Amino acid sequence: MGISREIGAHYVQEKGTTFTVWAPEAEQVNVVIHGKLKQTIPLQREAFGYWVGLSEEATPGTRYSFKLDNDKELPDPASQSQPDGVHKASEVINPNYNWTDQNWKNLPLEEYIVYELHVGTFSEEGTFEGIVNKLPELKELGITAIELMPIAQFPGNRNWGYDGVYPFATQNSYGGPEGLKKLVDACHKTGIAVVLDVVYNHLGPEGNYTSSFGPYFTEKYNTPWGAALNFDDAHSDHVRNFFIQNALMWLRDFHVDALRLDAVHAILDTGAKHFIQELQEHVNHLEQQQTQTYYLIAESDLNDVRLINPIEQGGYGLAAQWMDDYHHAIHTMATGETDGYYSDFGKPEHLVKTLKHSFIYNGMYSEYRKRTIGTDATANPAKQFVVCSQNHDQVGNRMLGERLTKLVSFEMLKPVTALVILSPYTPMLFMGEEYGEENPFQFFVSHTDEALVEAVRKGRKEEFAAFAWQGEAPDPQSEETFNNSRLQHNYKNNEKQNQLREFYKELIQLRKATLKNTSKEHLEAALNEGETVLDFTHTSAGLRCIVNFSKEAQSIATDQKGWKVILDSADEKWGGPSSTYTSENTILQPESVVVLQATA
Repeated sequence: MGISREIGAHYVQEKGTTFTVWAPEAEQVNVVIHGKLKQTIPLQREAFGYWVGLSEEATPGTRYSFKLDNDKELPDPASQSQPDGVHKASEVINPNYNWTDQNWKNLPLEEYIVYELHVGTFSEEGTFEGIVNKLPELKELGITAIELMPIAQFPGNRNWGYDGVYPFATQNSYGGPEGLKKLVDACHKTGIAVVLDVVYNHLGPEGNYTSSFGPYFTEKYNTPWGAALNFDDAHSDHVRNFFIQNALMWLRDFHVDALRLDAVHAILDTGAKHFIQELQEHVNHLEQQQTQTYYLIAESDLNDVRLINPIEQGGYGLAAQWMDDYHHAIHTMATGETDGYYSDFGKPEHLVKTLKHSFIYNGMYSEYRKRTIGTDATANPAKQFVVCSQNHDQVGNRMLGERLTKLVSFEMLKPVTALVILSPYTPMLFMGEEYGEENPFQFFVSHTDEALVEAVRKGRKEEFAAFAWQGEAPDPQSEETFNNSRLQHNYKNNEKQNQLREFYKELIQLRKATLKNTSKEHLEAALNEGETVLDFTHTSAGLRCIVNFSKEAQSIATDQKGWKVILDSADEKWGGPSSTYTSENTILQPESVVVLQATA
């Protein structure tokens, strides 16, 4: 499985702190202990350019930095805490925590109902503690797993998290490592699993000192973020080890249940064993050691089943991957948008195909990309695909960050979510969608380098060139942009929002009760003659879902005998105009969904 080497600062009670850093080109490395101790300790060089030393006096809370060849002091690339931000000294943390989740076992993947959230904007506090306070609401909604957008230390205190520069350090403004452990422990006590979004395809620009230590990057490839991380060039074993140790830390030391691997198509590796496969093998080994189950979930735009196929079949063995095709098929049908990458979608038959076969682009030519993409995923279990109608990318990478609430009618929100929650796939909600949050989710940063801020502003404008969006992009650096993106959580004082949330609750309960072992093999899907109504049935569960995308009422010609209506989004209790659908009168209200259960 390649090199496995612990890195960073590790404190052991009554023994002190061992410091390990990889700096293969350095002639001399010292660790500088700050504060009252004011020590400078020379480290000993070991094989492959690792430098190691012990300070018996350094304890949790001690600040330290590394000095290479008597040059300037730098934070630890594997720092687990940056209490004063990305440019200042690192901190030794206490590895011990009084965990209360000894009886916790990760949920089966098919029981995951994921809720993606951004720590800084989800709660009033904008911290891990703020999430803890809202866990009872998420539990009551029916959520079984939360997914945290990246929490690795980034510059300032406003960021989506994808500009992180210390992958091992938990963002100080969110509550640091202690706050994250408290959140995970509380989630497990509530019966909720924790998925953490990690970024192994690039590091952010500000506060990134890794290149001073060694060849963390390679010029072999160009990426949207500059030089690529070095996963397959000279010295790459140790860069791979850096990120593998990171993943193992979150799972082992923070009790995280699953990792969402950001944009794995940008992890560039032409070696014989791809980094992703090696990572999965290490996680398999950790599972055996810990007698616990962990999931790796990829984000990829390649529609490639190699990610999730078993290793013995030539795959990488991951548990699941996000599936954009499903989102795009729903979004284009609900909104009518066909700009940018949405130009590849918008046909009603796409929904039938993606329900039955997962990927729409499964070896098809993409007009938008001007090439053939994808592989056939028909044989892969439905639980391996995470689907949504909104997520941080699809909302936040719109110019104005509008949620579906602003793009479609209140009535349309209900069939859209039924397509996600009652699909055979692993459903994911984006924070606030369950009650129709009206605040946008916009892109925000808090860099201190003005040239970098300007580059970010320029880059955002260029991203929107392929879309026909009107207006001016919000300033990512402005605190107002961040504040505009915070959830209002006003559903208790808003009848419509509360009705929508109750509708979500009903669908989630329905899924839990009837769709425990969903599969594509036992799913039938068809369109009516006008291609405005989608009718799909989980045959083994006896559950049928009929969706009217049209703004007109639609009559259904199919045989309705043997079915009873158990939910109609047009019902007044869900804020609808009134239900008109019965087994005798098969009229669907505009923009509605009817769910039926087999009576025989």
